[in-house]
Amino acid sequence: MKWKLALSFIISLTAFAYSQKIDEETAIKKLLEKESATWRAKDVKGHLDCWYIQPYSRILVSLPNGQTIDVPPTAMQNQKPESMGNGGFAIHSNYKMNITKNNPWVSHDELSTDAEGKKTWSYEIRLLEKIKGQWKLVGQSLHIYKREN
Repeated sequence: MKWKLALSFIISLTAFAYSQKIDEETAIKKLLEKESATWRAKDVKGHLDCWYIQPYSRILVSLPNGQTIDVPPTAMQNQKPESMGNGGFAIHSNYKMNITKNNPWVSHDELSTDAEGKKTWSYEIRLLEKIKGQWKLVGQSLHIYKREN
């Protein structure tokens, strides 16, 4: 009888822990989708809300021509609408996450379509931290590539 009670407790605890992980993954995906949408909508306040710049934050962008841009993280705090995206939308896929305590990293693919219908593909690595109970981006590495048809 005791072993049945112990087994039930272990199963319940495992199910609870798994549901917590799913909830965290969902919250992180929502943050990343919000960050993409606010960038394209030129929503300075909404985009800033997705970020929490730390002394060790870094934002790297590599372009299809091999050029690398080291974006100053403070640029996320001083956005101007004219320097942000140009409408359109983004679709994220192929999420892979490692959530360790309050410091997850996430990789995903992104297909961006601008307001004129031009498509851009990228692989992205995002670094997050939980700040006051909310997930925030603290760094990213973005690799834009030309898709072979």
